[in-house]
Amino acid sequence: MSVRVRDPIHGTIRVADDEKAIVDSPFYQRLRQIKQLGFGDLAFPGATHTRHAHSLGAMHVSSRLFDAVASRSGLSQRAQVRFRAAVRLAMLCHDLGHMPLSHVSESIAPPAQSLRLPDWVGTGAGRATHEHLTAKILLDSPLTQLIENTFAHLEISPESLVSLITGMAPPGSRGFVENGMDWTPLLRALVSGELDADRMDYLLRDSFYTGVNYGRYDLDWIVQNLNAADKDGSVYLALSRAAVFAFEDFLLSRYHMFLSVYYHHTTVSFDYMLRRYYEESQGEFEIPADPERFLTCDDVALLYALRSSTNPWAMRIITRQGYKLLAQFTERDEGYDLSALEKGLASSRVDHFSVQSLGVLSKYFDSGASSELFVLDVSSGRLTEIAKYTPLYQRYSAAVHLSRIYVRPDQIDAARAVLESVTNRGEL
Repeated sequence: MSVRVRDPIHGTIRVADDEKAIVDSPFYQRLRQIKQLGFGDLAFPGATHTRHAHSLGAMHVSSRLFDAVASRSGLSQRAQVRFRAAVRLAMLCHDLGHMPLSHVSESIAPPAQSLRLPDWVGTGAGRATHEHLTAKILLDSPLTQLIENTFAHLEISPESLVSLITGMAPPGSRGFVENGMDWTPLLRALVSGELDADRMDYLLRDSFYTGVNYGRYDLDWIVQNLNAADKDGSVYLALSRAAVFAFEDFLLSRYHMFLSVYYHHTTVSFDYMLRRYYEESQGEFEIPADPERFLTCDDVALLYALRSSTNPWAMRIITRQGYKLLAQFTERDEGYDLSALEKGLASSRVDHFSVQSLGVLSKYFDSGASSELFVLDVSSGRLTEIAKYTPLYQRYSAAVHLSRIYVRPDQIDAARAVLESVTNRGEL
């Protein structure tokens, strides 16, 4: 038995009865009140979709990816059922710990160590991330027992889900082993990797709701060219050579979505103002470490706190009175000097702030970590790391630094005069 959900991106999404038990839980239902793009709807009015819908879509995509790989493997039926269920459930739960409105809220997250997660999760000494809070909900909340009871027959535990989501594994964990081969790397790649179900859904979904074309790519062709590749006792995700161009298009789609949508100047400015509110009105709104208190920590609660606040940044956010964009540029725009312009604005007593955004093609290539994605030569069976196969990584290896300067709206004319003056002096 299953429930059918109508989705504008993927058509019909089927949710199995055991998955429905998770969807119906308050921890998942909370995601109805977490917008996928935070302040994005201020720039793109249609972008009011939620992480609830995205997580369902990502779950659906993950099973398409897994089914394609499994059809070309020697996995037993039992293993296929178990691995497929684990990937779908991990994708369903991967955003449970997301905080209100945007990643900016992570600046007021509780200390990671206050979550008291097991050492193997690797929290570090800083503030908790949404992944840490997801792990907390999965490992230490009423949802933990629900998962254990519902998925025990498939030997899927909360720990195994956290392992797929975070890439960390408990000591002594067997992972997902079949016939002596460890399938964990491949399953992790589908959940959180260079070509994962998370990105595949949010690019299509965000593109649709924002009304832009950048996030579109050939999902069907990629799915048809996915393979399981054995290497040193483990199984990895591999893409047939025929789909490398489709993968490059996918990678560039994400890159362009960041520069045009996720880093849109309006969204970036309101993110900054929210950060300033958090800094100046500490304690007015908090991210609780306790999972059950976290249930009411959503966009609605944050907006209520902003409406109730006398903080000037909060009032600007609520009344949609943002600062006005004066200039934006990257290192590719010759002659610009951020510090010279800021100095000129300060001398003229123009109220302003600047924000710098970093655009990268791939977090894996940029950090030097392996993406664990390979290109497969079907005729010979040869595997090549994706970063070594396509020149796209080298071509876009340098990050793009996108700088913006915003000024108070009533001072825009004075600010433009400063910009013109500084430019004419050759200081820009």
